[in-house]
Amino acid sequence: MIKNIVFDMGNVLICYDTRKYIDLYVEDKGDGDLLLKEVFGSKEWLSMDRGVMTSEEAIKSICNRIPKRIHEDVEKLINNWHKDIPPYPEVEELVKRVKKAGYKVYLLSNTSVKYHQFKVNIPALRYFDGEFISADWKLLKPEKEIFLTFYHHFKLKPEECYFIDDSPANIIAANKTGMIGFVYNKNIDKLIEDMLKNSIKI
Repeated sequence: MIKNIVFDMGNVLICYDTRKYIDLYVEDKGDGDLLLKEVFGSKEWLSMDRGVMTSEEAIKSICNRIPKRIHEDVEKLINNWHKDIPPYPEVEELVKRVKKAGYKVYLLSNTSVKYHQFKVNIPALRYFDGEFISADWKLLKPEKEIFLTFYHHFKLKPEECYFIDDSPANIIAANKTGMIGFVYNKNIDKLIEDMLKNSIKI
């Protein structure tokens, strides 16, 4: 019996669009693909999400290996991407529905400590019973340990949890620890259909 609904953040609660950030903060669009790889696809980005590297350290590390002409772009991207993360109203409405139906609601997200600055811009979070951020725990999805630590911290049983994430790898990893879930691709009707199939009363 499902008692807890667990939400990812990026591309579930909010729009996280790395290409849009390139368009917003990079003047020479010819450098866009390089910056996508060297910033958002970098080991430094993962290290920030793991909470073992600061923004300043990440900027310095990335700039050590890329052309000087785009050093300023790296700084702009890392320091400003979170200023354009519009929430999805339809998902906020779903959060309200599951909360009203009596379910507990939790956040389980890979993100840096910067989250604590921008979370005020995510209105759905006011309905949440708990937030579990990768950087706070030095863990990352899809590692098994982050799920086990999440269950332990909130005293949850995995078989009583339903996980919504945009990453298939994260859902597979969650399944291996006993938590069922759904790969969300911005189709709220498909998500609700799957929740109903799993006897979640909303």
